[in-house]
Order: sequence, then C-alpha cells, then structure tokens
Amino acid sequence: MCRNTRGQTACRYQDLATYIGRIPAMATKKTAAPKKSTKVHGPKPGEFPGKIVDIDVSSEMSESFLEYAYSVIYSRALPDARDGLKPVHRRILHQMSDMGLRPDRGHVKSARVVGEVMGKLHPHGDGAIYDALVRMAQSFSMQLPLIDGHGNFGSLDAGPAAMRYTEARLAPSAILMVAEADENTVDFGPNYDGQLAEPLVLPAAFPNLLVNGGSGIAVGMATNMAPHNLGEVIAATKYLIENPKATLNQLMKHLPAPDFPTGGEIVGLDGVREAYATGKGSFKVRATTEISKVTSRKMGIVIKELPFNIGPEKVVERIAELVKAKKIQGISDIVDLTDGQTGTNVVIELKNGFEPEDVLEKLYKLTPMEDAFAINAVALVRGKPQTLGLKELLQVFIDHRIEVVRRRSQFRKAKAEDRLLLVDGLLKAIIDIDKVIKIIRGSDDAAAAKEKLIKDFKLNDEQATYILDMPLRRLTKMSKLELETESKELKATIAALSKLLKDDEAIRLQVSDELSAVAKSFAIPRRTRIGKDD
Repeated sequence: MCRNTRGQTACRYQDLATYIGRIPAMATKKTAAPKKSTKVHGPKPGEFPGKIVDIDVSSEMSESFLEYAYSVIYSRALPDARDGLKPVHRRILHQMSDMGLRPDRGHVKSARVVGEVMGKLHPHGDGAIYDALVRMAQSFSMQLPLIDGHGNFGSLDAGPAAMRYTEARLAPSAILMVAEADENTVDFGPNYDGQLAEPLVLPAAFPNLLVNGGSGIAVGMATNMAPHNLGEVIAATKYLIENPKATLNQLMKHLPAPDFPTGGEIVGLDGVREAYATGKGSFKVRATTEISKVTSRKMGIVIKELPFNIGPEKVVERIAELVKAKKIQGISDIVDLTDGQTGTNVVIELKNGFEPEDVLEKLYKLTPMEDAFAINAVALVRGKPQTLGLKELLQVFIDHRIEVVRRRSQFRKAKAEDRLLLVDGLLKAIIDIDKVIKIIRGSDDAAAAKEKLIKDFKLNDEQATYILDMPLRRLTKMSKLELETESKELKATIAALSKLLKDDEAIRLQVSDELSAVAKSFAIPRRTRIGKDD
C-alpha cells in the first residue's frame, strides 16, 4: 500500500475485493517491518514519481471498509424515514418529474428514463435503476404504485420485459411525493459530478415508508418493512397529530396490522404488536382459500390469495413434490388458472374419502401457503440508521411534513410579497400611462428612464425596472380594476400565510387536513384479513 505525496495519483486499492484478495499473499511474507523511505529519486519505468510513504495495512483496511459500509448504508440500501425512499427511487421520481412525465401525458420508453437517471443522478448501472423502476410499477409489490407502467412489468413468478420494450410515466400517487419540491420545501445537494442539484428528500404528502414498505441489505444491517393500508396509516397519523402522547394500543385501533397488496390472512397479532413496539417482530400470513365442489363428484380447495411475494407456480411445484414424495395424501390433481385479469386461482382437486380441512392444514404446514413475514424497521433518521417502532415512524413523518408546510408557506408568502410590490408599482404607473411612455421615449438610455420613473412616480428600483422590461402591448391591456383585484387577493394571501406561520397548531392542523385530502382521493378498503392465532 502506498500513496504519492507529490502527485495526484495514489496507489490505494479502491476495489475492496481486489485488496482483500492480496492479504493472504502479503501475510505469508516473513520479512521485517519495512523502514519508512524518505529518499526522493527519479521515477523508473512503471514507478510513481515522488516520495513513497508506507501505510499500516490494518488502519487502511479499517478506514476503507468503514467508508464503503457508510456509502452502502446511506447511499444505496436503507430508505429515509421521511419519504420512505432509497436514493435510487428518489432519483427516478425526481428525474421523471423533471422530464414532465406526468399522469396526463403519454408514456415514454423505460430505457429513456433509465438513461436520464443514470447519466444525471445515479451512475450505478442501468440494471439497478430499471429494477427499482419496475418495482414501483408492480401492483403486487407496492400498496400504492408510484409508476404507471405500460407493458410487461413481470409477475410473482416471472421477471419483466427488457427496458426497451416497456414504457412508464408517473402515477397520480407519485405527484404527491414530488409536488412542491420546487417551492423550497426540501434541501437540494449536488449530484455525483457536482453539475446538477438533486433533492436530498422528497416532500412526500403521505407516509410512504409505511404504505409501500420496502427491503434492503446494507453492511452489517438490513431492513424489511411491510406495506400498510393508506387509509389506516393516515388515520393513525392524524390521531398522533391530535394526540402527541398517544399509546401504541390507541394507534393500533386505527392501524391494526399490515395490509399486503396480494391479500391473504394474518394469523394473530402478537408478532405485529411486538414489531410496532420495538421495530422488530415476525408474524404468519396464510393464503385465502375456498372449499367447494370442483367437479360433480369431487371436492376441492381453491386458492384465491397467497402470502406476500409468493407466486402460484412456487406453490404448485411444492405441492407436486409433496404428492410425489407421498408426504401429502388425498390430492388427485392441481390446475393453475391464474391470469392477469382474474388474479390468483389455483384449483386443488381432492380424492374421495379425504376431508378438505385435514388436507388444507397439511398444505399450510408444508407449503408456502403459510409464510412468516419478519419486520425489521431500520431507516435513516438525520442520516443515521435507527430501528423505529410505529409511533416513531409516524412522528418522523409528521415532523417532516410540518417542516415542508412551514417552508412552503414562507416561500409562497415571499413570492406573494414580491408580486404585490410589482402590482403596487403598476398601479402607480397606470394612472398616467401616457406619461410613462413619454418618459421612456424622451430618455437617452434605460438608466435615465429608470431614474425619471423613480422620481416622478415614487417607485423603487425593482418596480421601475419591471415597468421598463415590460412589453408595450402589456401596458396597453392593463386594467386598473384588474390590478386592484389582484392586489387585494395578494394581501389576503399574505395575511393568511403570516397567520399560519405564527401558529404551530395551525400548521399541524394544515398537515392533518392535507392528509385527509390524500385519503379521500387514494384510500381503498383493506385487502389482508386479520385472523386469530391458532
């Protein structure tokens, strides 16, 4: 290991795997500790010019690995607790918004989106970007998809088509994530090469981390969040806004358990309660089945819903293996009728003389028809990974939205004040528009015209500049009544925003009202039923 203290190039091993691979060879050399060289010599072919400084392997390894670990944790694997997004998802949504791919416009090729994101914000390969885009478009992966996909975006048993075949645009729910980002509601930072700016977090008008969940594996830690029902999450959030000292039991009355987009049935709430209290817990999810006649003489079990991330092909293959190995008796045939229109529909035909309930119990025990879901609620809070319970997750989001509403109100107030200043200047000038034109025509240059306008109409520099820059055709169409009406509206807006900014309780109420509007537009009934632990 060496560094060049005079030149810009260092012979550090940036590739951690390459460096680790050299350690055994380095360790086998039985040589004395090298002395530090202070001799400066002319470079030979293949050598770095300048002084060579020895570096301790253990300290260099520690520093490099910590840098790598922090980069994976912060920049790739863990979501931010405020908007519930990893950097790659945030960059996709921001770039698609910047490209104008709104829900009321046409789809574009996914390859174009991936190229824009990779070239401007996320230089980590097109595969990672496309995988993230695909997940945000899958209705079976997310409770509230953020991407409106057109084409084959895959299924639980098969992957998506290549990015050159699929098309995408923002879903209406994604507008709630990116809207108001241009109103100074969130902080921006430089992109990877410092040429562009990207948001460090999105405004996020709903608790996306709880609604859509997510998973990720970092260095020494991992996260796995379950999706929840949007209406229930918003109800719990509003309750916490109104009752900051709310207990877990009170919150669970509004948000009793996760709600998976694929349905199913949660067996018992003990694991859910533990996860909501501590951030870690496990519970079981069962398939939804019906026992009915599949032929005129035979009974059968029809699978209508499966646990989260379990595909019907996986279940059918497992049942076939068990039947072949004679570990399950009584099954005569399995037919998979699942399709994109009717959803999951697997028919298990039973032999005469076998009780369907007994066979079903064995299927739950031996197949993925019953699966455990482990919650590990690890997310970034102020740039640091933390394990968060339900109340902490909701509180982080509430604090974020309060900050967004405050900064948005300050931005809009300043914008209204700037516009009111210009309108007042126009009202002064519109009284004698002929004199304004005469002053402009009679002046030797713009500076003289500005000085004359400021003196005769008692304007400030900004007002005079605005009038000089305005096209003549706009001056002729201006109406004093319209300007007076706009002035009144601006003053009312400024007064309302000033009142809001002075009252913290009013800001909290504003956040609650906006959440109610989101629930009214996007909430749907619960899909996953809650059963008792047997």
